[in-house]
Amino acid sequence: MLMILASGSIYCYPQVAETNMHIVVVGLSHKTAPIEIREKLSFPSQTIGEPLNRLCSSYGINEGVIISTCNRVEVFAVTREFEKGLWQVKKFLSDYHNIPLQELDEHLYSHTSEDAVKHLFRVCSGLDSMVLGEPQILGQAKDSYGYSLQHHTAGVIINKLFHKAFSVAKRIRTETKIGSNAVSISYAAVELAKKIFSSLTDKTVMLIGAGEMAELAAKHLLSNGVQEILVANRTYEKAVEMARGFKGTPIMFREFTHYLKRVDIVIVSTAAPKYIIHPEQIEDVIKERKNRPMFFIDISVPRNVDPQINNIDNIYLYNVDDLQGVVAANLKERAKEAQAAEAIINEEIDKFYRWVKSLDVVPTIVALKKRFEDIRKGEIEKALSMMNALNEKDKEAIDAMTKAIINKIVHNPVAHLKKETDKVEGDFYIEAARRLFDLDKEEEQELPKTKEEG
Repeated sequence: MLMILASGSIYCYPQVAETNMHIVVVGLSHKTAPIEIREKLSFPSQTIGEPLNRLCSSYGINEGVIISTCNRVEVFAVTREFEKGLWQVKKFLSDYHNIPLQELDEHLYSHTSEDAVKHLFRVCSGLDSMVLGEPQILGQAKDSYGYSLQHHTAGVIINKLFHKAFSVAKRIRTETKIGSNAVSISYAAVELAKKIFSSLTDKTVMLIGAGEMAELAAKHLLSNGVQEILVANRTYEKAVEMARGFKGTPIMFREFTHYLKRVDIVIVSTAAPKYIIHPEQIEDVIKERKNRPMFFIDISVPRNVDPQINNIDNIYLYNVDDLQGVVAANLKERAKEAQAAEAIINEEIDKFYRWVKSLDVVPTIVALKKRFEDIRKGEIEKALSMMNALNEKDKEAIDAMTKAIINKIVHNPVAHLKKETDKVEGDFYIEAARRLFDLDKEEEQELPKTKEEG
């Protein structure tokens, strides 16, 4: 650990984390840059080692992590100086991707110290995502941190920072409901299906058409216990291809009505310009099913399912607007939970920075203990030189006694230093201890004189 003394000298504490380190982040996201810019700055995971090593070897960065996803590119760095560190990270992004900094700068944001820590906590908790509360970014952040470990660009501070960010995200998931409400059309459909059927185990789904949202909804349904999926499409080959992905059954489009009696959930997403499912068809189907409920999800625009089927007992129909209404309501609920999440983040930032400040008190405690130990050794040597009659056992007893005295004397000052460093005025106590016991003076005496000093 390097510590700059009041005189400008530098003292090195062995095997202790380096102090006066600052956390900075520079990046861009879906909020500040279009996809055309984001894709230019992306870092493929397969080759991430090369930019990580270049960041820390050529740009004066002590520790670094690069998070690169479709929605964001961010560099978290530990550096000795705020302004220089921010400039070096920006220059790294510009140089590595061969993009003039003037072109990049308008899209970049930067944070330092507590703001940088808060930003990472918010990112990992899904509070800065395109979809509020989405969990995918946490896994991506864990992967990014893993790459920095693999390529040896993570040190003491980055390790602590990212582990704290992961624990904060877990705490927010546990203590709030930020991720409990569906906020995508496809997942909202699944949540509604759960409410209608209680359990989706052993239910059968029919996909009519091959829309992306319908396919995604089917994937969600499968992950929630649905056992069988039938796929109908005007192009039979496409139905076969999609059914293969679900391990389902393709059926001819013109025959889908014959299979409806077997189906509990129907997802319709075709390009047909008119209704393809009518009330009279469904009245016959529900009789054959002996009034067992059916759930229709019409994602088509224009609609493909006649809304009049909603008047039939045990038939439930939702269209895109209905699902968007559910999503909007759920987003409001997530926004409420986000307030509780922000409070947790602020609390955890305080805990993290108490640890960061403790890095500054470590060298003072080391120096204080060394000061007392040097005094003890010096005084014992003087005393023993005048007690020639003492045997080795007596000398060991005196040595043990003086060590015990010193440990008891040092115990309270050390305990108070550790305690007070958690507070706003912690730096005052550290400085007071160094002055009271002349710790800086002792360190200066141990250092060799440089040309500038001499």
